Amino acid sequence: MVKLFREMKISSRVSAFWLCLMALFAVVGHWIPLPDPREFDIDASAVGPFSPGHILGTDAGGYDLLSNIVNGARTSLLISIVSVGLGGFIGSVLGILAAYRRGKLDYIINTTFNIMLSIPNLVLGLALVAVLANNADPAIPVNPNRRMFVIIVSLTIVIIPILGRIARGATLTWSNREFVVAARSMGMKDLNIVLRHIVPNVLPAIYAVGFLAVGVVIVAEGALSLLGVGIVDGLSWGAMIARVAGEFEYAPQSMYVPVLVLALTVIACNQIGDFLRGRLDVREGKI
Repeated sequence: MVKLFREMKISSRVSAFWLCLMALFAVVGHWIPLPDPREFDIDASAVGPFSPGHILGTDAGGYDLLSNIVNGARTSLLISIVSVGLGGFIGSVLGILAAYRRGKLDYIINTTFNIMLSIPNLVLGLALVAVLANNADPAIPVNPNRRMFVIIVSLTIVIIPILGRIARGATLTWSNREFVVAARSMGMKDLNIVLRHIVPNVLPAIYAVGFLAVGVVIVAEGALSLLGVGIVDGLSWGAMIARVAGEFEYAPQSMYVPVLVLALTVIACNQIGDFLRGRLDVREGKI
């Protein structure tokens, strides 16, 4: 890990530090001595950054922005990591299986990936949330956990074909290498070949694109919140932006802060993904 950090450029190091900070917020945010993110300070409504008791200021409702950023990190990162993790696992299994077996199975899985990629992620998210995460009676509030589950499922479906095609392409490359052909000629079982020779060489490509996918999911979750079908009550960065959408004129910091945090996190994910992709290209060039 130390060697990997030393290989990074300053931009990648800063990105890694930022992602570690956001992960720290998500994990230990409960123990950080900050105001309750759900309690408003009526005497400090719409105050600017570095105000007494409010480092980043408050929104028009008097909610502390830093507390909401820390609290939102937990939800936004949970949704993105779980969606990318599940989507990456399912997509990788299908992609590796398709590329290794070839034939009709490869055609069916690849066609399915293409069909899934043709569906816009926001349209899919809107459809699933409208059907599965809304009550017939609008007066009955929707359980936030139920809505989060549906959002994770919809974003997982979006990630499956993306990482699945990456796994398929990498498997097609590695399955024809000499050591794989030699293992097959020596009578090694297909499962052992995949687990020992294919998967370890495919995973770096999945990791590299996975960081980029995390950024995509964070943006998608924010877009769903802005459309009114995402996480409610400001419990994520996207929900924070949706909650303060009409406060820009008299409380601009309430919009700038969550947008800046979300943007920096997405940029950091892209930077780390590019760094890992560069290392992967160098590694493959030496083989």
